[in-house]
Amino acid sequence: MLSAESAALVKATLPAVAGALDEITTRFYAAMFRDRPELLDGMFNRGNQASGAQRRALAGSIASFATTLLAEPGTRPDALLARIAHKHTAVGVTDDQYTIVHKYLFGAIAEVLGDAVTPEVAAAWDEVYWLMAGALIAQEARVYQEAGVEPGATWRPWTVVERREETADVVSFLLRPADGRPAPAARAGQYVSVRMRMPDGVHQLRQYSLSGDPGGELRRITVKRVAGGEGAPDGEVSDLLHRTVRPGDELTLSAPFGDVVLDEADTPLVLVSAGIGCTPMVGMLARLTATGSTRPVLVLHADGAPDEHALRAETRELTDRLPGARSVFCYERPGAAEPDARVGLMDLDGVHVPADATVYLCGPLPFMRSVRTQLLERGVPARHIRYEVFGPDLWLPDTVA
Repeated sequence: MLSAESAALVKATLPAVAGALDEITTRFYAAMFRDRPELLDGMFNRGNQASGAQRRALAGSIASFATTLLAEPGTRPDALLARIAHKHTAVGVTDDQYTIVHKYLFGAIAEVLGDAVTPEVAAAWDEVYWLMAGALIAQEARVYQEAGVEPGATWRPWTVVERREETADVVSFLLRPADGRPAPAARAGQYVSVRMRMPDGVHQLRQYSLSGDPGGELRRITVKRVAGGEGAPDGEVSDLLHRTVRPGDELTLSAPFGDVVLDEADTPLVLVSAGIGCTPMVGMLARLTATGSTRPVLVLHADGAPDEHALRAETRELTDRLPGARSVFCYERPGAAEPDARVGLMDLDGVHVPADATVYLCGPLPFMRSVRTQLLERGVPARHIRYEVFGPDLWLPDTVA
């Protein structure tokens, strides 16, 4: 709990700090990477740094945490913290790095706010930081323990046993542990980090959902080549995977992480996705099929056209094998391959969604906001709607709400 004295100071200065967070985080990352360039090698994604997504995510998480401490004394935004903890463990964050972040973050705050940062104000925000850091350190220790790995030591070599072209810009890789040890336990809906050395020698990471049944010794990831636009760079990792990786090659993968996982209840399921957001949903369908599930399952997917819909045939096959499942596809440009598909964007009109269903969403943010609104209007409680967002946007407090 934030002390009363600190709470008063944080409340008084929150508007100024929140308003300056973009500049603060910009200076923070610049100074930290200037002095600690090794952190750019295999921990921070350069694409997210260039686009500003990483600093906006950090700013959003700090503001959200402080706001919750003030609004609900004695409570923490545990959903936000859990999501960050899984993201941190997936890239190998360790306890000592919170001290490094503290040094450069508070240096940036002092630079930007100047004389407004009195010793008392600095101490109040220091309390906020270490409350957040302490909560994350504790959660990350539990996540590492559950994954069966030592903090930071999440990496293992995997051999590519099959490469399959799914669409013009999507490819799947089937992988087996290269070290002879059993594959780590995983749950449908989780993701792994892929760590690759770029042509300039720097390692870069990217997270990919497990797109197959995680119950065996093989794992599958399905990768869309990310094309830059509007000043954003192309996806370094996805491009390198597409261009260079073939069967027999080795990839470095983290243990599986992620808190948006298939539940084990018997209530109805609704799996809603758009574009490459289909990957965790197919993993869930594969797991349901492997376990002989009889749960009612509704699969909803939106895409540009049938030939752009990755894992389309597999989604149909898995759905057909589940006695209580059905699927509805929506395409902006329909094709003969899916004559019964809906035309246009995802619209739930005429689609029965049980009010007691657990709903999983994955796709672009505007898509998920639209679908979530439609679900709420149909009486699905917000607590039953779970979502996954690729990239650091998932840390933002208003990502989907």
